[in-house]
Amino acid sequence: MFFRCKSVAVIGAGISGVVAAAHLQKEGVEVTVFERSSAAGGIWLYDERIPLEPPYSGTKVSRADSVHATEETEDTERLLHAPPGPCYVGLKNNVSTRLLETTLNPFPPGTEDYVTHRVLCDYIQATAASTGVHGLTRYDTDVRRVTKKGKSWTVETATLQTEEGALKRRVSVHDFDAVVIASGHYHTPRVPDTPGLAEWKRRFPGRVQHSKSYRRPENAQDKNYLLVGASVSATDIARELSPYANKILQSQRNGKFDLPPSMLPNNAFRIEEVASYDEPRANAYASASLNPDEAIPTTVTLKSGAKIRDIHHVILCTGYYLTLPFLPQLTSDETPVEHADDAVLVTDGTQFHNLHKDIFYINDPTLAFVGVPFFTATFTLFEFQAMVVAKVLSGQAKLPSYDAMRSEYNARVESKGYGKSFHSLRDQEASYVDELMDWVNADLQEAGKDKLHGHTEKWHRARAEQLERMKAFFANPIPEKRFEATCI
Repeated sequence: MFFRCKSVAVIGAGISGVVAAAHLQKEGVEVTVFERSSAAGGIWLYDERIPLEPPYSGTKVSRADSVHATEETEDTERLLHAPPGPCYVGLKNNVSTRLLETTLNPFPPGTEDYVTHRVLCDYIQATAASTGVHGLTRYDTDVRRVTKKGKSWTVETATLQTEEGALKRRVSVHDFDAVVIASGHYHTPRVPDTPGLAEWKRRFPGRVQHSKSYRRPENAQDKNYLLVGASVSATDIARELSPYANKILQSQRNGKFDLPPSMLPNNAFRIEEVASYDEPRANAYASASLNPDEAIPTTVTLKSGAKIRDIHHVILCTGYYLTLPFLPQLTSDETPVEHADDAVLVTDGTQFHNLHKDIFYINDPTLAFVGVPFFTATFTLFEFQAMVVAKVLSGQAKLPSYDAMRSEYNARVESKGYGKSFHSLRDQEASYVDELMDWVNADLQEAGKDKLHGHTEKWHRARAEQLERMKAFFANPIPEKRFEATCI
């Protein structure tokens, strides 16, 4: 099936939104980008402000991004409109910049392989400026609702602006032939439903937080931290806290995405899963009454029954739900993930359903996604997706039939199952890109047009180097440190 879309909305101005808009514009499509922050950059846009905390008890996925301010001020209005992302002061890329460089914009000469968030944010913003995407972007604009009527998509937005010294929201409605969702993964914190956690958050709100709210380690001096989770953010934060903290305990569930404990610093220890956050003593202080150097006046019980005490802070490095708050008609959090039907996009927040190659909504491919897969060299992978979206929505490449897309998707579900791993491209990134290029290039070649090119030899060399470094690390791991719960 062919599409020829004249106008496309792109939601988000992180790297996925910038490359999507740039390639759509190159193919002659009229593009409007909506970004609720005041600048491009996505998760690499550092914001010192702390986002409002999510609910800590029994919230449905469809409402998990809801937060409630204790008072209505201009600051809370801004936080509600455009919550700060998860970027912390020491965040760096864990994939070499040689693997991230897009065809749209080279990194400045001499750029190191691993750089600060500022370098990557500058790169995204420079790419937006050099491609003209910056001028196509409506900043401070939150997408509230996306609906389809007839052949047109309606996008309802709210722009936050200051008028006569007061904050005002200007609501607008826009119609487009297609919509590209490039809003990323890291908006809606996943808070575990562990017994006692909600009570701890109520009693000691400043001592319990999701990693999305973590910014800097300097206040960690001589304190003990419990990090819940054992994947990338937990390990990174442990390393940041290490020079300041006394002890760091990293709780794990032996998940398939956990990193090895040998990656932890010397004063960090891997412990088992938390079973409960225990009831504070009857005469325990409220958080406001605690001296900053005092630990939380109670214990944490582990799955084995062992208890740990003298914890000053808990950071929940428990990831995020995948949510689409502006598409409630395609969200069904009452539906178990394994019972997703052929229409729904979101169920339990662990994956998106019914996407052809993680890009095109099978029931209506004029709704497309860029940036869904993970365990990839994100910038380049998302650019290849953007190239495909641009060729398809500009009418130069055709999608398979509905039945063919449905059959391929069902086979993938059968092979990978449901849940977070469904979107993982670990060890499959190069073959995925080759599939995309082969598919689109068949139509381009038939029309006598220039073909798209996938990964370069330079990229493959850098990827091989990274794999060798990882193999060497895992082949000679540092012995795991043992931790006894009684030592704190």
